[in-house]
Amino acid sequence: MEAIIRKEFTLEGLCCPVCAGKIEKKVHALEGVLGASVDFTNRLLTMEIEGHVKAEVVVTEAGAIIRRIEPDIVMNEKKATAEKPAEVRRGLQPWTRRVLLGAGALLFAAGMILPFSRYIEFTVFLASYLLIGGDVVWRALKNIARGQVFDENFLMSLATVGAFAIGEYPEAAAVMLFYQVGEAFQNYAVGRSRKSITALMDIRPDFANLKTATGLSRVSPEAVKVGDLIVVKPGEKIPLDGAVIEGRSALDTSALTGESLPRDVETGSEVLSGSVNKNGLLTIEVSKEFGETTVSKILRLVQNAGSRKAKMENFITKFARYYTPAVVFAALILAVLPPLLLPEARFADWLRRALVFLVVSCPCALVISIPLSFFGGIGGASRRGILVKGGNYLEALNRVDTVVFDKTGTLTRGIFSVTSVVPQGLTREELLYFAAYAESHSSHPIAQSILKAYGREVSTGNITGYEEIAGQGVRVLVDGKTVLAGNGKLLEEAGIPCTKTEVPGTVVYLAIDGAFAGYIVIADELKDDSKQAIADLKALGVKTIALFTGDSQRAAGKIGEELGIDRVYAALLPHQKVEKLEELEGGRSGPGKVVFVGDGINDAPVLARADVGIAMGGVGSDAAIEAADVVLMTDEPSKIAEAIGIAKRTRTIIWQNIVFALGVKLVILALGALGIAAMWEAVFSDVGVTIIATLNAMRSLKK
Repeated sequence: MEAIIRKEFTLEGLCCPVCAGKIEKKVHALEGVLGASVDFTNRLLTMEIEGHVKAEVVVTEAGAIIRRIEPDIVMNEKKATAEKPAEVRRGLQPWTRRVLLGAGALLFAAGMILPFSRYIEFTVFLASYLLIGGDVVWRALKNIARGQVFDENFLMSLATVGAFAIGEYPEAAAVMLFYQVGEAFQNYAVGRSRKSITALMDIRPDFANLKTATGLSRVSPEAVKVGDLIVVKPGEKIPLDGAVIEGRSALDTSALTGESLPRDVETGSEVLSGSVNKNGLLTIEVSKEFGETTVSKILRLVQNAGSRKAKMENFITKFARYYTPAVVFAALILAVLPPLLLPEARFADWLRRALVFLVVSCPCALVISIPLSFFGGIGGASRRGILVKGGNYLEALNRVDTVVFDKTGTLTRGIFSVTSVVPQGLTREELLYFAAYAESHSSHPIAQSILKAYGREVSTGNITGYEEIAGQGVRVLVDGKTVLAGNGKLLEEAGIPCTKTEVPGTVVYLAIDGAFAGYIVIADELKDDSKQAIADLKALGVKTIALFTGDSQRAAGKIGEELGIDRVYAALLPHQKVEKLEELEGGRSGPGKVVFVGDGINDAPVLARADVGIAMGGVGSDAAIEAADVVLMTDEPSKIAEAIGIAKRTRTIIWQNIVFALGVKLVILALGALGIAAMWEAVFSDVGVTIIATLNAMRSLKK
């Protein structure tokens, strides 16, 4: 199978959402490109290229496409360890634009106030028009030469040149002035929106204090290796994951989890990158390279979220592709047909009405505000410790009707303790001895609880032939004896009769040399917010809540009854969880989505299979986090209802923008067709509505 090469490029200077859509479409059509996505909010182009194709050739062709569509864009490959790229500007510098705009505005004011002759008036307003909007006309001409006709520059140029043609010199200059001022405010609003979203994820550490033989050396976090010692002073961010070997302090983990309560750490405590050291001096032994640290994973998840677009975003992109040409042709019909068909119709009057249509036709308000709303929702969720991997998953959370939970580590703490040891033919200590040695290679919480109950050192020299049997338990030789430790199915398949027990908790059955040797009962505790999480989901309208677990029916049923869960499926192997999920999906009516919530490596298949997979990020396995679509950094199941709430609020804001933008445009189009609205109102329906919609979109950032 050919390897797939993923490349990311920053598009400095990308300010036109319509252009972003054109770039995405044309790059996606290149030979060898499996997928292409332009994230307008982050100004990021992501490409997936077939391995057999020379990536350099594809990148060169993509660069040529971008230059044809928008020559001012600078395309730079994004490196995983690169610093933020410097702002690159082409064309007129900002101060030059401001000077020309000011000079044009003064000439416009002079033309409006002073009593010039018709010829001088034309000259003054033409000069004002060229100073204010000359760059717009020039861009329109260049785009037409490249075959890019229906863009905002063309529409504004055609409308204002048409106004000059019918003798409306002041209106032509005034509309271009209003448009340019509106564009400046629009760019400012979009820029502030981008910065607000970026500021949410400003958790990337800038440096690490590496401990060397000669003292401390300030280095890039990428230069630190696993096993190195770093020192974190009060007020500094922890740059890499690791363990505290000296010192104690309180950590601010709000950037990772959304929780404001500081976390106390001391020698032996595990710490995560991105946390802020509040007071003490910490010496930390690094456990992960920078690319695999918590902060790197979070940044990758959020930054890549823009490439997974919601259906609403894709629809608006397609809508804009047809909407603008349709309005332009409607304007042409409005200018030509009435003067031909109506006896008293004047061409100049109907041309003026058609020019209003041209100005209204740009769909920027929708094409800018909708991606910003989705990314704002994703950014707001990340502030609360909820990492959503794409707008498509945020959109899917609006239609959840079934939520399925794993038990251990998801609804329960995953902190187990041995509550009962029932030997058969052995002493209690002997049964614990064989159980501890059998489970000594496992990091599962149940195994750890048995080792803790045993309370003595385990000599690995006594253990041979260790074999893990997925979903059942382990088979191992201890002191030359064959020990089976696991659930009832393990002993059943080995043909060993055993005394089954139905008690709350998890039961580990043991057999030694083919004979049943007894069982150990391990109990787990519910998380504090599990009951509230179920109640909140039902209040949000979730129809079915189910529990999947490998635990016994009795233990699972007790938890299900205590929490008010609708359906409980116990004693499931990993593949059976997938089968049960598919059964649940098949038995539903309507277009609702199924969510699965889990934390362990055995949950990865069902997390990937669900419409939306949610993983516990704090204690969850890397495999579960990679397979999931949403990651909860605090491991709190109550965050699921919060995520759905954020998704619903984001959808509400998006629909507000759609109704507002289209509503205003339709009203102005109707008034323009009737000869009531002038081009002033038309410009407001373009740039004014875009500014308002953009500011409204930023509400999705807030809680």
